[in-house]
Amino acid sequence: MSAAAVLSRPAPEGVGPLLRRWRDQRRLSQMELALDAAVSTRHLSFVETGRSKPSRDMVVKLAEHLDVPLRERNELLLAAGYAPAYPESGLDDEQMGQAREVVQRLLAAHEPYPAVAIDRQWELLDGNAGLPLMTAGVAAHLLEPPINALRLSLHPEGMAPRIANLAEWRAHLLGRLRRAVAATHDAQLVSLLSELSSYPGDDPGAGVEVPGPGKIVVPLRLRHEAGELAFMSTVTTFGTPLDITLSELSIEAFFPADARTAAVLRTLVG
Repeated sequence: MSAAAVLSRPAPEGVGPLLRRWRDQRRLSQMELALDAAVSTRHLSFVETGRSKPSRDMVVKLAEHLDVPLRERNELLLAAGYAPAYPESGLDDEQMGQAREVVQRLLAAHEPYPAVAIDRQWELLDGNAGLPLMTAGVAAHLLEPPINALRLSLHPEGMAPRIANLAEWRAHLLGRLRRAVAATHDAQLVSLLSELSSYPGDDPGAGVEVPGPGKIVVPLRLRHEAGELAFMSTVTTFGTPLDITLSELSIEAFFPADARTAAVLRTLVG
């Protein structure tokens, strides 16, 4: 059975099996997790087998040591019979005003270089003035909300025809998506991975990133009427989020990988 099929199966009921699944995913023994979380191995064993019900604090503690995402921590609490601990606010909600302002400032400060704000499913939440340069020529249906940044990049009617190193960039993006699937067990990401893996590329079999001599990052090389543009990207996340929306939000900023690209962007966007 494929890894995608395993991860897309319905989660087992009860907090014990869920905790064990996360522990197995993190490749920790019961003893290792018990030592990390300062609980007895016997008690942890009883929790995982359903012989003992964990307290609310213990569920939160174990989830923290297992690095379980906030959305899935709520699922663990519900499975244990407790109310969710972490709120999920809309980015447009009033209480998110400060965070929304931070995101908009970060995007604007990165101009004239492209930057986007995305959620856990890589759906586009916001972008700056540099983004249209990257999406030029993309089919209109791919720009209808909700816009998925990965689909936008790899779809045959998206950016893919303009990506000079499509096989390399495709392998990089699919690798990131596989790691996200493994980290979250998100069924929507499993479906997205299956979809994107079916798209054609310069070398659809290329699934491993092997750096060449002197390479330090995987670049995005984009064909443009002004000549090929080269980018490298960084990802920024909130360091101490307590809201699910913020915990799943990230800003991907693209920097020019050479002086010519920087000059072109300053002319076209600046």
